[in-house]
Amino acid sequence: MRVLHYGFGGQMITMCESLKKIGVNSKSYHMMSSTQKFKADVCFEQKELTKAQLNRILTDASKEFDVFHFHFGRTFMFDRSDLPLLKAQGKKLIVQHRGSDVRRISVARNFNNPYVQIKKGFSDENKRISILKQLSASIDHAIVADHELKPYIEGFYKKIHVVPQAIHLDHFLPKYPSLHQEKPLIIHSPTHYKVKGTKHVLAAIDRLQKEGHRFRFRLLTNLSHEEALKLYRTADIVIDQLLIGSFGVFSLEAMALGKPVICYLRDDLIEKYPQELPIVNANPDTLYLNLKSLLVDAKKRHHLGQQGRNYAEAHHDSGIIAKKLKQIYQQI
Repeated sequence: MRVLHYGFGGQMITMCESLKKIGVNSKSYHMMSSTQKFKADVCFEQKELTKAQLNRILTDASKEFDVFHFHFGRTFMFDRSDLPLLKAQGKKLIVQHRGSDVRRISVARNFNNPYVQIKKGFSDENKRISILKQLSASIDHAIVADHELKPYIEGFYKKIHVVPQAIHLDHFLPKYPSLHQEKPLIIHSPTHYKVKGTKHVLAAIDRLQKEGHRFRFRLLTNLSHEEALKLYRTADIVIDQLLIGSFGVFSLEAMALGKPVICYLRDDLIEKYPQELPIVNANPDTLYLNLKSLLVDAKKRHHLGQQGRNYAEAHHDSGIIAKKLKQIYQQI
C-alpha cells in the first residue's frame, strides 16, 4: 500500500510519519508555505504553478501511489478535475475535512451555538456546498476529527469516519504546572483572532489584571511550530478556542505537555468525548470565572495537567491513529 497525503497542516504530516512507522509506504505533499514551517516530504506553492506543472506532478503521483488522502478539501487541481481521472485509474480516494473548509453558520446554528464564527474567505455557503459536491462525486469516504464537524458533511459522502487528532507523544515531554508558582503563565495562541475568540480572552485578562490578580500572559502569533512548542512548555494555563464548540490541535498539544486547558465544548458534544476529557469548559460568558478559579488553585492546575497527559496517551497517540487509518484505507 502506497499512500499520498496531499494538502497542508501539521496533522497531515504527523499522520504520514505515523503510517511509515507501522510499515505503510506514505508521503506528504504540502501545497503551500506556512509560518509554522511544517516539514513535509515534498513542499511547493500550488498557486504559483501552471496547470501543466500540476499535471506533471499528478501524473508522477498516479504512477507512485495507490491511495490518495486529501486534506482540507484540496486536490492537485483547483477545480478538482483530477479526481475523476484518479478514480478512473482505480485509485483509492479519501478526503479529510478540517473545519473552515466545511463549517457553515446555517448548520452551526442548528446546535444552539450563539458564538461560532466563520473565517473570512470561507463564509460563502454555496461555495462550500459546491466543493463538497465536487469532492463527493468521486470520493465515497471522508474523515473528520470529531462529531462537531460531522453534520457539515453528512449527506454528501457514503461513509464518514471519525478519527481523532494524532500526536507524536515522544515529541512532547510533559512539564506539569508547579505547585509553587505564584505568578502563573497564561498562554493563548490563536491562528485566527475572530474564530478563536481572542477578544474575549483579552477582555478576561484585562479584568483580572485590574482586579490585582498575580499572573503573566503571553499572546503567541506568527511562530514556527517548533518555537511555539517551546513556549507552550512554559505555560501554567492554556486557553484555546472559545467559539467553535470543540477542541483542536492546540488543546491536544497542551494536554500532551501536561497543561490545564480552557476551551469551549458545546453541550451536545460533551457526551461524544471520552468521559475522562479534562478540558475546563468555558465560553465567552464563563471564561472569566473559570480562568480565575485556575489562577488561585495551583493543585487544580497540576492535577488537570496530569489528567490531560493521560488523556492524550489514551486517545491520541499517533501509533493508534495510524492503525485506524490503515484499516480505513483497506475498506475503500
